[in-house]
Amino acid sequence: MPAHAELCWILNTIAKIPELERMTQFKEKSQEHRQEVNFGLLDYPVLMAADILLYQTDLVPVGQDQKQHVELTRTLARRFNKIYGKTLTIPQPLIKKQGAKIMGLDNPLKKMSKSALNPYNYIALIDSPEIIRDKIKKAVTDSGKDIKYDPQNKPAISNLLTIYSLLANQSIKSLEARYRDSGYADFKNDLAEEIIKSLDPFQKKYRRLIKKPDDLKKVLAEGALKANKIAQKTIKEVKNKIGLI
Repeated sequence: MPAHAELCWILNTIAKIPELERMTQFKEKSQEHRQEVNFGLLDYPVLMAADILLYQTDLVPVGQDQKQHVELTRTLARRFNKIYGKTLTIPQPLIKKQGAKIMGLDNPLKKMSKSALNPYNYIALIDSPEIIRDKIKKAVTDSGKDIKYDPQNKPAISNLLTIYSLLANQSIKSLEARYRDSGYADFKNDLAEEIIKSLDPFQKKYRRLIKKPDDLKKVLAEGALKANKIAQKTIKEVKNKIGLI
């Protein structure tokens, strides 16, 4: 899909370095790995903006930590439209109130991340039931034994309650009532089983697909063809507006 790289480069000509340096992920990772900072890390939000804007997207479902990326996308779209005329749709972030930010199992004060050095920070989509049970068993908890949603004073159990509530489609209040007289062990055991049950359909489909690489390639090719029709329409209009064609 060359249109993604093409629009990224075009947006680079109107993106400003100070606004990219203010992006949270760049600031955090550049501080942690100062000697290994590269331009790809700095410029990635512009590529993300291109991914969104190519498809004239109205709404972008994201977590709270990605809101800043959508705001940059909106800024670049408005700037392009102001310079060259209305061309790109200005998207809105769609953020659910509950689960907008899932925190790490090993540190409830930092968000869960698949790039975390500690594998006990996150649940991977293809983690086995045994691994999931072990990760939840070892997940950090707060002082006391109350299963209570209190992000300020009990961030760890509040995070686990949020995960449980979303996967089981039960309110946090009902879960608090259910485990009022239980300790962390019972709660964690049930949470682990809920995660395993929720991921089971995905994992079955995943295992089925990786055994049929030709079928998977066909699905990818069909998706790319469909997406390319939309992307090409946008990139042609963009190039036309800036005088490339």
